[in-house]
Amino acid sequence: MFNIHIPRYERIWLIIGGLTLAVFLVLFAVLALSMGLNPPGHHMTIDPQAVLSTAPFDNPGIQQIGFGEYNVSIVARVFMFQPDTIQVPAGSKVHFQVTSPDVVHGLLIAGTNVNMMIVPGHITQFTYTFKKPGDYLIVCNEYCGAGHQFMMGRIRVQ
Repeated sequence: MFNIHIPRYERIWLIIGGLTLAVFLVLFAVLALSMGLNPPGHHMTIDPQAVLSTAPFDNPGIQQIGFGEYNVSIVARVFMFQPDTIQVPAGSKVHFQVTSPDVVHGLLIAGTNVNMMIVPGHITQFTYTFKKPGDYLIVCNEYCGAGHQFMMGRIRVQ
């Protein structure tokens, strides 16, 4: 149909770009499918109106599940975290489960890489090992209303 002449160097760069894209897609497919590195799904959901009557959020807090390993259930509600203070020994591996019955909240633990978005109807999970003793501030980093700046908690690592 059309006789298009593409200069030699443009053809080379098109081939390099196409090969780079192909390698990226193959690498992405290998990681996603064979190694199980997929984005988190919404496998754990909860009725937002039943949060306060559904275990473990009906009695939020800390539960030891093994030596140096804990489950922490937190309910993020309008301008407060329940519980607002959590105490664990240094070196503890903590599995967080957080949900909200009302609006979108955030949970950021200062000085760590723990940063979660809490969406009503979903249970957000994250695991972190607290190696150093000290007080770690928990703050809501998603605007949730007029009292947002007062929404905080604390993790005491001893």
